[in-house]
Amino acid sequence: MLNSYMNQFKGAALVALMAGALVACDKAEETPAPHDLIIRGGTIVDGSGEARFVGDVVVDDDRIVTISKGTSPETGEKEIDASGLIVAPGFINMLSWAPHTLIVDGRGMSDVLQGVTLEVMGEGSSMGPLNAEMKQTKLDQQGDLRFDIEWTSLGEYFDYMEARGISPNIASFVGAETVRVHELGEDDVDPSAEQLDAMRGLVRTAMQEGALGVGSSLIYAPGTFAETDELTALVSEAAKCDGMYISHMRSEGGNLLEAIDELITISRDSGAPAEIYHFKQAGQRNWDKLDDAIARVEAARAEGLRITADMYNYTAGATGLDAAMPTWVQAGGYEKWRERLRDPETRARVAEEMKTPGDDWENLYAEAGGAEHVLLMGFKNPDLKKYTGMTLAAVAAERGTSAEETAMDLVIEDGTRVGVAYFLMSEDNIKRAVALPWMSFGSDAGAPAAEGAFLKSSTHPRAYGNFARLLGRYVREMKATTLESAIHRMTAFPAGNLGLKDRGMLAPGYFGDIVIFDADTITDHATYEQPQQYATGVRDVFINGVQVVKEGEHTGATPGRALRGAGWTGWPDGGACTD
Repeated sequence: MLNSYMNQFKGAALVALMAGALVACDKAEETPAPHDLIIRGGTIVDGSGEARFVGDVVVDDDRIVTISKGTSPETGEKEIDASGLIVAPGFINMLSWAPHTLIVDGRGMSDVLQGVTLEVMGEGSSMGPLNAEMKQTKLDQQGDLRFDIEWTSLGEYFDYMEARGISPNIASFVGAETVRVHELGEDDVDPSAEQLDAMRGLVRTAMQEGALGVGSSLIYAPGTFAETDELTALVSEAAKCDGMYISHMRSEGGNLLEAIDELITISRDSGAPAEIYHFKQAGQRNWDKLDDAIARVEAARAEGLRITADMYNYTAGATGLDAAMPTWVQAGGYEKWRERLRDPETRARVAEEMKTPGDDWENLYAEAGGAEHVLLMGFKNPDLKKYTGMTLAAVAAERGTSAEETAMDLVIEDGTRVGVAYFLMSEDNIKRAVALPWMSFGSDAGAPAAEGAFLKSSTHPRAYGNFARLLGRYVREMKATTLESAIHRMTAFPAGNLGLKDRGMLAPGYFGDIVIFDADTITDHATYEQPQQYATGVRDVFINGVQVVKEGEHTGATPGRALRGAGWTGWPDGGACTD
């Protein structure tokens, strides 16, 4: 009898044990696996422009899974405390000159350390399409940064950069100048019907490879030789692929308003939205044109055209000494330009034209007010590097030649257009412009590192400080705009204008491009005298869900991707291009 009871007890215990195991198993199945990343307790500014809130951001792989107000019940393999800090979408650099710097150093240090997660390229010239002559010209013009050109088309450049490894994402317009040079060379000529058809074909191919639209730069030769109807034809091709037009306009000074009118006309006639690169009023005599410039843009927007703009937050622009000389002397490319500058009669004519603002070309030397407002920044010739950081006036005095003669001599001796900064803009106008609801932001610079070959030449401080300067100087100190508005116009607003999918917001399903920064301390440190200084205040940056900045230091990770436009044939629907 005892054995019988014992056997029943054992059987009951076994059943209970098995039942308990099944319940435990069920509970284990119900317990969710931890997520890859949770950013906890940060003040979330999600890019929408709406008010900030405290909450958690949950990320799996390269995508945001949830955004919670308050504490999320989820758990993460990696959890980051962002208490007291701003959590925002990664910033978009709408005007980047990083295609070269990222080849030399894919980390994109100066921008990524400010929270930039996307570099948008293609102001007038793009990394494709190229032909053999164009490749050789680019190689001949290389200075401190040297690299092989292992691609031909824009799409091949995208693939090359992804394979090479880059930290930030990249995107690009196809350059109107690049397309023109491909078919016409660098002379001041108009395309034939057949040549224009070929140029349109190049645009369409670039759009199918992922270009965002057509970019132009109309104060520089040979881009300036393109007339309005030529540009409209190219942009019309981009419009068929849901692309846009973006332009360094024909004038930002004396003919600013007429240049805005041209951009609006191209937008209206092509059917493409349009954006003004680095919106400004260059030269003191043009500072009072801001109201009329704003009115023109807003009238076009009221008409139903999508006209927008971007800007950098400094009173000086940076370009070359080509912007100090008439475009006719530059026709045919650098070698012909240098040859003409050796002719005494030509030199005398150029020197005279440099002294006054030109009606038919953009004279930044005259608009800046002369050589004392022109800062020399970049030389290829080692013998000229001693002039880096000096004004053109100081170099002219040292050499004992006029400023105009000195500028021409430097172009001849350096083998390049010579990198310079022109002091042109009004601080009051910048303060007003940063608050415009249709304004986004771009550095108009590369993404260098403060080391190695990058230290052989100077640069504009905007390369190291543009985005931190917006958030520190203009948002926190001047209160020119709100933090929510500024972040919206650094993230979701430009992403929407560019037609980028699932970028620019902290929202479920969007890519994990995230920046965590201290709104009370974010600051730019770069100056004209010492530009190669990193900004501070950004603690962490994630790109496609991968941490590239940790506690203010770059991790070395290179998760960046090429982001392609609506016309890309790699989309599941084959792309947006229509006949």
